[in-house]
Amino acid sequence: MIRVQDREGARLLVLDRPDKANALTQDMLAALDDAVARAAADGVAVLILTGEGRVFCAGADLEGMTQGLGHAPEWEVLSRRIAAYPGLTIAALNGTLAGGAFGMALACDLRVAVPGAEFFYPVMKRGYLPQPSDPARLAALIGPARAKQIVLSGQRIPATTALGWGLIDLVSDDAVAGAIALAADALGADPRHVRRMKSMF
Repeated sequence: MIRVQDREGARLLVLDRPDKANALTQDMLAALDDAVARAAADGVAVLILTGEGRVFCAGADLEGMTQGLGHAPEWEVLSRRIAAYPGLTIAALNGTLAGGAFGMALACDLRVAVPGAEFFYPVMKRGYLPQPSDPARLAALIGPARAKQIVLSGQRIPATTALGWGLIDLVSDDAVAGAIALAADALGADPRHVRRMKSMF
């Protein structure tokens, strides 16, 4: 359910469960973690996360939630691995981003979304805590008050607002094409130079 493909020098990790809005299972989280680690080991300079279909990710699989997936440490393990990735990471949000999937997107260096994407994190009404790193990463991007609107108030934020807030960096009709355009300089550079530049942040 995680498809790995190379495109124009970038490595794409594709959530491929469109019939379930790309909701993540424990196995998918493990596969993503492994794929990110492999890309780093392969020296891939640009890593892009995206989804198949009209939704990037609805968060955790509902059946998995009844088995404790909402509290699983794998969410934080994955977001930390993405945050530590030595190259440029971009979330190409082909649709709505919800729930636990925020961790992946927030851990990326940049975020591109299609115009119809929405952003919401319904942990308050569902009785779950967000991933440990998410509130701080979100507040660093958009400020504490706006971060609290998403996490504590459960507000649904449209792409245009998300762009104005700095939650995303570009709105594009084709999220992957937009991500590749943003990564053009990195894709044309020596991967070692990309890693050195990234380490400066």
